[in-house]
Amino acid sequence: MSEPSHPWDRRLGFWWIAEDHPDAPAVIESSDGARTYGELAGDAHQLVHLFRSLGAAPGKPVAVMADNGVTLIESVLACQESGMHLIPLNTHLTAHELDAILRHSGAAVLVIESRLTGLLADLDFDGLDVAVLTIGEADGSTSLAAARAGHPRTLPADRSPGGLFVYTSGTTGKPKGIRRPLPEGDVGQVSNDAAVFGRAFDYRPFEGPMLVSTGMFHGGSIAYFMGGLNVGHALVILDRFDPESALATIEHHRISSGYMVPTQFHRFLQLPEEVRSRYDVSSLHSIVHSAAPCPRPVKEQMMAWWGPVIWETYGGMEGAATIAKPRAWLKKPGTVGRAVRGVQLVILDDDGNELPPGEVGDIYLDNGVGFKYHDDPDQTDSVHKGRRFSLGDVGYLDDDGYLFIADRAKDMIITGGTNVYPAEIEGVLLDHPSVHDVAVIGIPDPDWGETIAAVVQLVSGVDWGDGVRDELIAHCKGRLGSYKIPRRWVAQDDLARTEAGKLYKRKLRDQLLAAGVL
Repeated sequence: MSEPSHPWDRRLGFWWIAEDHPDAPAVIESSDGARTYGELAGDAHQLVHLFRSLGAAPGKPVAVMADNGVTLIESVLACQESGMHLIPLNTHLTAHELDAILRHSGAAVLVIESRLTGLLADLDFDGLDVAVLTIGEADGSTSLAAARAGHPRTLPADRSPGGLFVYTSGTTGKPKGIRRPLPEGDVGQVSNDAAVFGRAFDYRPFEGPMLVSTGMFHGGSIAYFMGGLNVGHALVILDRFDPESALATIEHHRISSGYMVPTQFHRFLQLPEEVRSRYDVSSLHSIVHSAAPCPRPVKEQMMAWWGPVIWETYGGMEGAATIAKPRAWLKKPGTVGRAVRGVQLVILDDDGNELPPGEVGDIYLDNGVGFKYHDDPDQTDSVHKGRRFSLGDVGYLDDDGYLFIADRAKDMIITGGTNVYPAEIEGVLLDHPSVHDVAVIGIPDPDWGETIAAVVQLVSGVDWGDGVRDELIAHCKGRLGSYKIPRRWVAQDDLARTEAGKLYKRKLRDQLLAAGVL
């Protein structure tokens, strides 16, 4: 294979890399084995032929409910070269949620893990025109392997760019579908153009590999592993995240890039120092995190350990908003960065008036493109003010245009007429060595409107009866105003989080109130 004089001279994007360098590694390690770019391209071509034979087409998407592995990657690629939308499904959905998404989206094909086929028994297939294929064998079902075997691995006809059709986690109500307009042009060129996403986070072409350690069905995870593939970073895919195993993988494969969520950072930091120092992480060059607030102490400790290699981005499937480069964050700790190119950020008060730097209000962005929630104009209108739209967060801009997030608007607690942001309190509590995880929520109070409650999951081996509550209160004093210190404390064995690291606060609050715990 002849090499160009400089790696930036190469054609980028998955399809051009597969054409120019078919033997280059695309997946180094996964539960499904390894793949080259050429092999993965052939896998995707075969799925295009299969999906089309089952009725999938532009406007009739493919839904995939898969564990971490190659199936989701090849499905993304198949849709991206055939003008189809792919719906990545959370593997923790209930049958009711799955049914609602399939009907709302009009999906023509459902690819589902064989271990999850029990959900199918609870689906009402009346009026649901969807072909079901299982990943692995399952009684009474057709496997993906058997269905694809009769289809060629040749380049499909009528190639055109496709994309994602993503549903939110549904933690605040019914899932919302975001189906973006599809790009136009040559599939290879569009993929090459998409390589700018990875390069925005200094993913250096052909200088991987990339660690995939979050749930791959999450829209953020897809954006980043595709960003890696589009610049030639081979993937190392973990079935599940374990902090020490991840460190061992980083050392063994000399990992360069990756995408993580703040919960993973916290779990890394809970490892004993002798374990952390056992592994060489000097190969790390660009680790991006997003999806949930990262407490400042956690980020500071990770930067001190891994060096200035941790990038942050703020946004959602509705649109990207900011990037915080590592050294910029060190100069302005706590920021989520400045607006990405083409995006304008403003902070608005309740009346829609623009606020000056330093004042907290609702964050709105204008990316010149906008978005719509699928078949839900009311929900779409509710987050827009003209062309500007909100992701539901509150924060402020400083004089240099750097954005700081206070919290989710829906999570804000109003106690005694004062706004309190749970993320600030959670960040302080997570810095205590006895705390594994914590959720700070507001509960009704007849005198104050709301009072602050902390639901705490302690680290293994620590007992709530050992005076931990008093320790935590003392830990908060001096770091938080007295009105921010939780008045109610609850010990919980486990705090449910989404794969993106977001807490199910609404469900947690409702469960604890119903049980009389709060």
